Amino acid sequence: MKVAFVVFDQMTALDFIGFYDPVTRLRSMAILNDFEWRICARSRRVVDDRGLRLEADVVDEPLDAFDLLFLPGGFGTRALQHDVAFVDWLKTAAPVPLKVSVCTGALLLGAAGFLSGRRATTHPMACQELERYCGSVASDRVVDEGDVITAGGVSASIDLGLHVVQRLAGSEACARIAAQMDYPYR
Repeated sequence: MKVAFVVFDQMTALDFIGFYDPVTRLRSMAILNDFEWRICARSRRVVDDRGLRLEADVVDEPLDAFDLLFLPGGFGTRALQHDVAFVDWLKTAAPVPLKVSVCTGALLLGAAGFLSGRRATTHPMACQELERYCGSVASDRVVDEGDVITAGGVSASIDLGLHVVQRLAGSEACARIAAQMDYPYR
């Protein structure tokens, strides 16, 4: 399984790390040995909304070869949802079987057309903004629509990561990873 972790300027680092930590344990804990990932961006270096710098492995290449696409949220989503070049780049992920976002990353999934007619969620303060992109906005912490999964605000990223772990590797793997993280996931 190949995962594309999309990063961008002004993202919220916890959105990214909260998901990244549990799902990458699928490999580090030898649960799914074929699990691999790449940090993908439109530029080599990005800076989060507080100054943390990240370096991408994959720069401005199509996203269609991945099995899972993940989008964090953050202040940068407000401008990127209207950035034609960025949205066109995201649209290259159309054939990706599983698309996942946390917080306002849902705005980016929506701008790319991946939420059309579906239930979705985002940060509670961005629900009204999400309405134009989806069938209905839910207040659930995680909304799983099969091939698209969205999660609420920042701290929901850990729950989202564990939800995806459970989908990919089962409840026993999820419990093992949650225990290793000392996280009371239910």
